[in-house]
Order: sequence, then structure tokens, then C-alpha cells
Amino acid sequence: MAYLGREPQYGSFEKQSLTADGSTTTFTLDYTVGSSSSIFVSVAGVAQEPEVAYNIGSGGTQIIFTAAPASSDTVFVIFLGIAMEVATLGTGAITGQTELAEVAANDDLLLIYDTSAGALKKIQKSNIATTLTYTTRTGTGDGSTTGFTVTSGVTVDDVLVTENGVLQAPTTDYTISGTTLTFGTAPASGVAIVIRELP
Repeated sequence: MAYLGREPQYGSFEKQSLTADGSTTTFTLDYTVGSSSSIFVSVAGVAQEPEVAYNIGSGGTQIIFTAAPASSDTVFVIFLGIAMEVATLGTGAITGQTELAEVAANDDLLLIYDTSAGALKKIQKSNIATTLTYTTRTGTGDGSTTGFTVTSGVTVDDVLVTENGVLQAPTTDYTISGTTLTFGTAPASGVAIVIRELP
């Protein structure tokens, strides 16, 4: 059969019968609903108006009638839609998940929290722009000073050291202990020293 406009969509709706006793106004629903308009309610064959004849309570798990249906009334609810439960992440760590054992591929999707939208979003690894922060220290050789300050915790593998633009070899040309980088030979007077600490 042909239709003008969109073709009708078919589906099934759940029905719940309620046993009225003339005094009870609150009934527990079989499904959690998102709003009072998510259900169709009939009392004695008369459709009930949402927010007037009834409301939803307890987070969508109960229907609360304004007036108790009579014990002789046939009462039923048809669920037009049920509430969709969405997991919410708190500030605690996510547990029970398997950690990726290798470097993420460029087409892998990662979850991020978009603070401007207040929502979780997915992003491809290839779209993440990594911001690297370097600490650069400079000095000038005087022919006698061998020690120069670096950040605590860095090692010879964490820095690039140049003298007048010439890269120095770790452990051969310099060592690091604590917050001091020590040259094996004092840089000559006037030599430009650059120590770049890698992130």
C-alpha cells in the first residue's frame, strides 16, 4: 500500500495493568520512564492527562495519581518509551579495564572529557596535538666552570647539550648528579652553552 509522506514505523509497546482499590494513588512501574509524557495512562477507558491526572515520582519508577482510581476502574499504562541509562564517570579512577599494551594506532579512538561541552567525546589519536614543554638553560663558558644547574630528577638521557651549536655526548662530555650538570672539560671562554631539558 502506498503512503503520502513517511511510511508508518512499526514497533511494540509494553503494557502494565494496575490494580486500583479506591485509596492507593502511588504505583510502581515495571519500567523506568524519563517523563510523564513517556507513558499513556487509561483509567476506566479515559485517557489521563500528564502532569494533571498523574505525575512521575522516584526518578521515573512510580506513577502518582492526583486522585485514587476507583476499585471498579480498569487502569493500565502503556510505555511509549523508557528512560535510557547513561553511565556517569565520577572523579575516581576507572577500574577493571584492560590497559592497551602497545602504542595506540592513529585510527584508535580515545575518550576525552570536553570541559566546554560538559560531556564525554571520542577522538582519533591522529587528531590529538601533543603540546611539549621544554626547559632551556643557557650559559657562557669561562674556561674554568664545569658545573651548571639543571632541574632535579633529569638524567643524561633527558637533556640535549650543545657548545657553540655542537652537540655533546652524554656521559662522555658531561654527567648529571642531582641538580648539577658537570662537563668533563670546562667550556672555553665565550663558548655559548645551551642545555635543553626534554619533556
